[in-house]
Amino acid sequence: MQIQKLELSLAETPRVSATLRQVSAVLFEPDLQIQLLPAQGNEVLYARDFSSAGYPAAWLPRGEYHLQCHLHDLNLPAGEYRLRLIVFAVVGGQRKALTESRVTISNPSSRQANGLNRPAWSLRSAPGTFAIEDLGWNRGHEDWFYRHFDHAALVVSDYLLKRHPLLKGRILDVGCGDGIIDLGMFLRLQPEELVGIDPFKGYERLPDVIAANHLPPDVLDDSRLRFRDEDANDIPYPDDYFDVVVSWGSLEHIAGGYGQALLEIRRVLKPGGLFFVHPGLYFGALGNHLGEFFDDPFIHLKLPEAGLKEAVLKAKPQRMDRAGHVATPEEYWQWYTELNPIRVGEFEQELRSLGFEPWRVALRTSDIIEYTPELQGYALQDLATVELYLSAWNRK
Repeated sequence: MQIQKLELSLAETPRVSATLRQVSAVLFEPDLQIQLLPAQGNEVLYARDFSSAGYPAAWLPRGEYHLQCHLHDLNLPAGEYRLRLIVFAVVGGQRKALTESRVTISNPSSRQANGLNRPAWSLRSAPGTFAIEDLGWNRGHEDWFYRHFDHAALVVSDYLLKRHPLLKGRILDVGCGDGIIDLGMFLRLQPEELVGIDPFKGYERLPDVIAANHLPPDVLDDSRLRFRDEDANDIPYPDDYFDVVVSWGSLEHIAGGYGQALLEIRRVLKPGGLFFVHPGLYFGALGNHLGEFFDDPFIHLKLPEAGLKEAVLKAKPQRMDRAGHVATPEEYWQWYTELNPIRVGEFEQELRSLGFEPWRVALRTSDIIEYTPELQGYALQDLATVELYLSAWNRK
């Protein structure tokens, strides 16, 4: 990022203004620090950070931005000073200072803080640059792109894998879907190689998804990020090739079972490599994957199969944002019938039997389960556990 213009207005409320040009395709976790220093020497007299204001920016695409900051809490004796603006960002998984700019200012009379006791920041897009308010991270969890490019990518890399150095090596995503998570991880981490495989080739929509979410097309130009039409039951890579394997919401969709896929993951993952997995849990509140058709999360455990099928095929689903993909009720029913009924306890034992040693685990549970007569035959843990996130070492 370049700082093209920097100035401090010493009006009734001192105000810093700057014009910023973001020249890379995307900049992650940009942060700005304002400092005031004496005209001579390096003692920092005043320092404030954009991120501490409580409105951090997840990322900014290429373009021009206008920054303003009213320094409501500034006490400044008369004298000569230097104003310094430093730009930080996360590059390759590490926070770094990218650039800075300094200007000399003269304060002819002493100033006392007046009004608010903290600075008021404003960052907005310049004309011709996509509006910040239209970026996915500013729309929140209702937005499909945000849930995958930002939330899911960081759950994998930061929350479960703790930005482990192995993420700089070779990464495989088994069942990559539309590829949004892979793109989010790749751009943030800059690994040696990231390969997403999926026989349904949802990743072919990725260029359109990127354009709709205001990222430049050249984010896909790096040959280290690749997508392949391959099946998890026969991964076309040699033994011990990958440092990390990721599976987000895919194992439950492998028709006929996921046992062979786990064997293949174990084979291509290096000894001591890391495996992240987030499988859909069939008996939990999200497990039937039919939430667009029914409000009752346990409807699939209450209705006989014939009645459930009839209800799905006749329903008018409340379509959720799926980055442009619209499936038919018939497709939903097929996917439902192919689901693998994964339970946490059994899944853990399957992983351990293959030599996967759990490292970090997170469970999300329902607030409360209302046991109706149809649910009496199901275990408490199975119904109450909504989501499982697990990372494990490959101890083969």
